[in-house]
Amino acid sequence: MDIPEGIFKSYDIRGIYPSQINEENIVPIVRSIYKFFQQSSGKETLKIVVGQDMRVSSPALFEAATKTLVDIGAEVIDVGLVSTPTFYFSVLSYGYDCGFQISASHNPKEYNGLKIVLKTKKGILKIGKPTGMENIKKMVLEGVELADTGKGNITKHLGVLADEVKNAIKIAGNPKIKQFKVVADPANAMGALYIEQLFKTIPGELIKMNFELDGTFPVHQPDPLQFDTLKDLQKRVVEEGADIGLAPDGDADRLYFIDEKGGIVLPSSITSLVARELLNQQKGGKVLVDLKYVFTPKKTVEEFGGELIISKTGHAYITEAMHKNEALFAGEASGHFYWSATGGAESPMPVILLILSIMTREDKPLSVLAQEVRSSHESGEMNFKVQNAQEIMETLKEHYSDGQFSDLDGIAIDYPNWRFSLRSSNTEPLLRLNIEALKEQDVESKKKEVLEMIEKHAIFQTDEKSH
Repeated sequence: MDIPEGIFKSYDIRGIYPSQINEENIVPIVRSIYKFFQQSSGKETLKIVVGQDMRVSSPALFEAATKTLVDIGAEVIDVGLVSTPTFYFSVLSYGYDCGFQISASHNPKEYNGLKIVLKTKKGILKIGKPTGMENIKKMVLEGVELADTGKGNITKHLGVLADEVKNAIKIAGNPKIKQFKVVADPANAMGALYIEQLFKTIPGELIKMNFELDGTFPVHQPDPLQFDTLKDLQKRVVEEGADIGLAPDGDADRLYFIDEKGGIVLPSSITSLVARELLNQQKGGKVLVDLKYVFTPKKTVEEFGGELIISKTGHAYITEAMHKNEALFAGEASGHFYWSATGGAESPMPVILLILSIMTREDKPLSVLAQEVRSSHESGEMNFKVQNAQEIMETLKEHYSDGQFSDLDGIAIDYPNWRFSLRSSNTEPLLRLNIEALKEQDVESKKKEVLEMIEKHAIFQTDEKSH
């Protein structure tokens, strides 16, 4: 059976359906995942949650996966069609042991995969490169011994989302929220479910764009990091005179905000607003960010008596770092937001609630609030398909040797008024560059400088330069 090693990523399993992942090869993958869970938990029989997104291939993969689990004696909990955060919530909240979500996040329609988690005393343990993915990969490729007892069963546990909304409101402190006008574009993907349920529960006029679930993504790819996908939402927010816009990604574990002027609010500003709110309640708390953009959250966290911790990029790394450092909250530059109260898993709903709560209390639009906490300017991520990523990083490390160096994730070089990070993608064959500076003109000048160096030394995989 052909199982490409490349589908085992740093954070999840992901590949093109049906050439890389399909109903046949998901069987040894699921058997190996279950064996890994048995070894990790010390339990022979496990209550394993399985959820799925709206991708066209998800029902067939779900059927093959759950049949495999029943064959080997598992107690399968079917939570139905859910977002990834709802899946995490179900594993954490009902006494289940572990699980996987069938999803390929924001990837194009031809992809699918599995996000894998184990419940521990500290919360959710996401299975990625540092936490067991290599073990699973080895077992898949070598084969595992598991008796087919046929004694497993499937139990449906529906209605999880309503409980998740109640929990999000509790995490946000049962906030007072006035009647805002909100436009949301989930791109025919899983964010439609939680946004609709949330606004059935809290005040607000919800204007829907692309809410019908459709795994072919007929309007645009569900990836708010591609700012072109946000243009229709930005325009609609202005046309409707709305207060905010919401753009989740495909499996709804990321979220971008649009302000009332149609501007894209940087995740670092959202992280700072949430951090300010949490640190007002819990002095001395720890807040975690990935290393792409740190100036803005660092200033806010330190001003409000907290400690900022920098992590490697990627949800498995960040959740692990949250547990290790007992952080209250984490915000990633890609729009992932994590809470200690959700076991270290992503949950965008409490973020929405806190932002609306701050807007209510301070009677200020989101554009003003975001500007108040913003203390730096960001380049946006630039990507390069190169054959010599390590060589380029070594060259830049040597050139900027007078800066403060970190090799936590690729390389990061810090100066007092600007910094950059350069790292290989964990999910795509790309070299990723991010630059930030205290002054906007410095972003542009440093961007030009670093790009010239990269292009001088790069051996590109194609003629196209992705930035």
